[in-house]
Amino acid sequence: MVKTKIAVMVSGGGTNLQALLDAQESGVLTAGEIVVVIASNPKAYAITRAEKAGVPAVVCSRKELGSQAAFEEAITRTLKEHGAELIILAGFMSILSADFTRQWPRRILNVHPSLIPSFCGKGFYGLKVHEAALDYGVKVTGATVHFVNEVPDGGEILLQKAVEILPGDTPEILQRRVMEQAEWKLLPQAAQLVSEEIGKGRDQ
Repeated sequence: MVKTKIAVMVSGGGTNLQALLDAQESGVLTAGEIVVVIASNPKAYAITRAEKAGVPAVVCSRKELGSQAAFEEAITRTLKEHGAELIILAGFMSILSADFTRQWPRRILNVHPSLIPSFCGKGFYGLKVHEAALDYGVKVTGATVHFVNEVPDGGEILLQKAVEILPGDTPEILQRRVMEQAEWKLLPQAAQLVSEEIGKGRDQ
């Protein structure tokens, strides 16, 4: 079986990238293979993780490229060079334009650290999501893997997993629990599902 070629886009530490690399190693992710990691930040530790796993890493920095158009052009060029068929946003902090996402219908996955439609959309990222959940007083939060379209966190939901909020939680403690119990499990599952789907489409 020909594996679906996956590009993972990152901006920071790359813990979700690591979960995908580990899933590939342990046989959870078998239908897809990570062929390139694209980092929006040249200092992202995710680049080191990619290199350790023998996966090529390419930096596409919007700041250095000067405009959204040049940034997305560089990303598109990298994706084409590596033959990517599926894009996974794993802690990727740059917003992609409608022009870009339109070219990849049902081919871009993102993991968001809440149960969408709660605490999502513009301005909700990283610790801010967990701060909002705690401020609001919800008893359950979680993570969502969804397809990406032109609306931030607005694409079709693929998988969700609930995570309990415990007394004494801080945003940092909650962030860690949501990663461990939900994000790191859901993302490889979603990558496997969509890679299989792409593979079936290719084989027809």
